[in-house]
Amino acid sequence: MRKRLYEIIEVADETDKISYYYDILMLIAIAVSIIPLTFKHTCKLFFYTDIITTGIFIIDYIFRLITADYKLNDKSFMSFIKYPFTVWAIIDLISILPTLTMLNSSFKLFRLFRVIRILRVFKVFKALRYSKSVNIIAKVIKNSKDALLVVFTFAMSYIVISALVIFAIEPESFDSFFDAIYWATVLLTTIGYGDILPVTVVGKIITMISSIFGIAIVALPAGIITSGYIAVLKRRRIRRIKRRKINNFSLK
Repeated sequence: MRKRLYEIIEVADETDKISYYYDILMLIAIAVSIIPLTFKHTCKLFFYTDIITTGIFIIDYIFRLITADYKLNDKSFMSFIKYPFTVWAIIDLISILPTLTMLNSSFKLFRLFRVIRILRVFKVFKALRYSKSVNIIAKVIKNSKDALLVVFTFAMSYIVISALVIFAIEPESFDSFFDAIYWATVLLTTIGYGDILPVTVVGKIITMISSIFGIAIVALPAGIITSGYIAVLKRRRIRRIKRRKINNFSLK
């Protein structure tokens, strides 16, 4: 009984429809519980939806607590003591705390905890582990982690150097070095908000040069991931062809 309950709340198999519908229910509850945060004023509808969604979260927390031994792969009683201190258990508990706002207005600070429920949305994405495309992307990132790390280091170096140069050349346009870092980061992503910008000729030249390098740096990860994706697809295709040849040979 408890094992079946664990399979439902953890998505044990891609063909488990009950587990799939359970995830959909939790996703809907999360979305509904966040809607009141988008309004300045409350109403009775929000009051009742808060009670219902919090009740769902409490039941989900209890389900996970009574199946903690399966989750932690520990059949001893200690698993039930350890589970409340795990990351997701703490998030689950914090998602219940906003209900205190209904008891007393002095607990309004706990309304901030409701935002943490957004993290629960990732629970529904567990179904993506069965997706071949997602598995390929994960494998590509894992295989290309060294190259991506080099690009990340290069990008951070670019931001710091650009910030140092522009802060030294045009200090009057930046109140602090953090503003220069912010300017360099925005420039790297080619967004260019325009809230902080150089006004001197030299500063504008530095901006143009930095923009060109920024475009090149931003394009590097896309190229690395694309080439890695193609390489993984080729290897899978080769293995598929070899497997087909072996099967045909065995049939003969």
